[in-house]
Formats: sequence, structure tokens, C-alpha cells
Amino acid sequence: QVQVVESGGGLVQPGGSLKLSCTASFRPYYMAWYRQAPGKQRELVAGISDSGSTYFVDSVKGRFTISRDVAKNTLYLQMNSLKPEDTAVYLCYAVDSQTARWGQGTQVTVSS
Repeated sequence: QVQVVESGGGLVQPGGSLKLSCTASFRPYYMAWYRQAPGKQRELVAGISDSGSTYFVDSVKGRFTISRDVAKNTLYLQMNSLKPEDTAVYLCYAVDSQTARWGQGTQVTVSS
């Protein structure tokens, strides 16, 4: 079964850190993290290609790091200095030449 599964969300205080993981059942050439907060559009947070090229939305630059373990088809998002405005459902997106899949999402809540 072709699927993408995220893990690692949770509740953290402002200034804290979380690390999200996403594993695909296939070998993607591109993987990315999106997020969606209540009442807002889905937003591309960070992406990484097979070549290692990365993208970050301006609001997370310097705070978030994206990486992948190609051998394990796994994507990571290290989130530091978290802010209340980072609160959202974080979704993993994985693409290969024939398949594009979304994960089910993992909730990240930043609150004191």
C-alpha cells in the first residue's frame, strides 16, 4: 500500500523544540512539509529534493531545518524556537514519477 506516515507532533511551550518525521512506502524524489492552521490556507513550510536543494518559507528561516534519509525514505523537520503562530497540523507530501501522496497530518501546538 502506497502511504506516507508522519509522527512527532505534540504540545510545546514557546521557545521549545520538536522534531517531526515522515516515512514513505515508496522512494520519493521530492518531499516537503506543509501546515494548515484553523481558518487558514495550507502553506508550504519546507521542501527538499533528491539533490538536497531546500526551500523554507520566510517565517521559519533560521528556526527550522529539513533533512532526509534517502535510504529509509524518511523526511525530518527540526523545529526550534517555536512560536504560537507555528501552531497547525503539519502534513508531509511525497512525490515520485508516478505517485504523489499526503500524510494524515500531525498536530503541533505551541502554547504556554
